[in-house]
Amino acid sequence: MALRSEPTARQMRLSGELRRLRDAAGLSAREAATLLGVSSAQISQIETGLTGVSEKRLRRLAANYSCTDEELIGALVAMAKDRTRGWWEEYRELLPTPFLDLAELEHHATYRRDVEFLVVPGLLQTESYARAAFSSRVPELPEEELEQRVRHRMQRRVILDRPDPVPYEAVVHEAALRIKVGDRTISRAQLSRVLELSEADHITVRVIPFALDGFGAAWFPVMLAGGAVPRLDTAVREVLDGSGFIDSEAQLNVLRTVFRKMEVASLDPTCSRDFIHRLAKEL
Repeated sequence: MALRSEPTARQMRLSGELRRLRDAAGLSAREAATLLGVSSAQISQIETGLTGVSEKRLRRLAANYSCTDEELIGALVAMAKDRTRGWWEEYRELLPTPFLDLAELEHHATYRRDVEFLVVPGLLQTESYARAAFSSRVPELPEEELEQRVRHRMQRRVILDRPDPVPYEAVVHEAALRIKVGDRTISRAQLSRVLELSEADHITVRVIPFALDGFGAAWFPVMLAGGAVPRLDTAVREVLDGSGFIDSEAQLNVLRTVFRKMEVASLDPTCSRDFIHRLAKEL
């Protein structure tokens, strides 16, 4: 089997989980290879995502590592068997790889959650708002790449529009709703779009108002994507040319806690819609 030249983030997550299981079992790569009847090089290739792993071999590895979590094993098997080549593949070699990885992550997510303080979350953005946001990048993007990034962001919304939509919750600070990314017309249309989406059963939008007493936790955006089991949840960190993924359980727990605190601090969905409606009328 040919080695992969550039494993996707999803493939790397699978390989990383297998490495964690081996570490938890206290086995070296050489010992794992001996138990499986393969070379140490093959274990290394599996654990670095350079090659795939069959269901049979994955289950043998799990048994050798004394893993009895059947839900986790089933989720890893599903990842190993996945051969999805989604819409994001059309952007390969056109956009930085993290853009593709984010779209693939969202495609498989069991939920998506965002906390934003200065911009409207990407999944809620209108095309004009996204174009204005990407246009503010320094250094400026070539026109063709800017349009590709806008189109990619708009296509990511498929997870909210498909027949089996991903449950989505966004907590947005008032600052993000008031900052005019673009002109007044773009801002008004953006608020209308957020209101429209918030009416959907699978979409919840909450607002943290400026008037909230004692709020001092506006540190950084939080983006979470649910895995097939909680252990496979992923946090997303926005970077200049895409997104970076966080899968450390300790860090995930911190970000889950941050999201819960922001959720508690925010207005309920009905009050949030009324709040956004009033902001839109002020523009």
